[in-house]
Amino acid sequence: MNLKQIYKDNGALLEGHFLLSSGNHSNFYLQSAKVLENPKTAEILAKNLAKKIKEANIQIDTVCSPALGGILAGYELARALNVRFIFAERVDGKMTIRRGFEIIKNENVLICEDIITTGGSALEAGEVVKSLGGNIVGFAAIANRGFCKIYGEDKEQKKECKLPKNLPFFALGNFEFEIYKPNNCPMCKEGTKAIKPGSRGN
Repeated sequence: MNLKQIYKDNGALLEGHFLLSSGNHSNFYLQSAKVLENPKTAEILAKNLAKKIKEANIQIDTVCSPALGGILAGYELARALNVRFIFAERVDGKMTIRRGFEIIKNENVLICEDIITTGGSALEAGEVVKSLGGNIVGFAAIANRGFCKIYGEDKEQKKECKLPKNLPFFALGNFEFEIYKPNNCPMCKEGTKAIKPGSRGN
């Protein structure tokens, strides 16, 4: 599977000058919603991701995703794994699980995102699940920005990755782009303004 080509074919690999959620800048941005808006493509990606997870022989009862970006990826993955799906969301800035979703004590939960950069939101969702008695068995994403180590790969995990090293992280591939601090951004020095993805039709 050529993940990069799939993103390109769906207009989801954007090039420009982007302000990331971390506050840093990049000349590339992955818009996974453009890939996942096609149900057939989403199903194919989820089935391939589920295959990797099944090969690891871990027991999963439920998939949980942080809203909003992870919901489509998580739902399709849960469907491919034939398990329950729930999501966590921010309320007044704090990640929480509501809408009647419940966690059974010692339930095995896999946290799924569309894209993992450092894994901050996924980790927050995992902490909420644990606080309700759940057991986190791993993390997953369609795409990885290259900071975290994908299960089965030799590549070392970078210090920016927030995911725990003792749990597996599954993804279909890596996208490694240059990331710049705002005070050292070459696009800023050229006089262009960083755009927050989604704010202007992206």
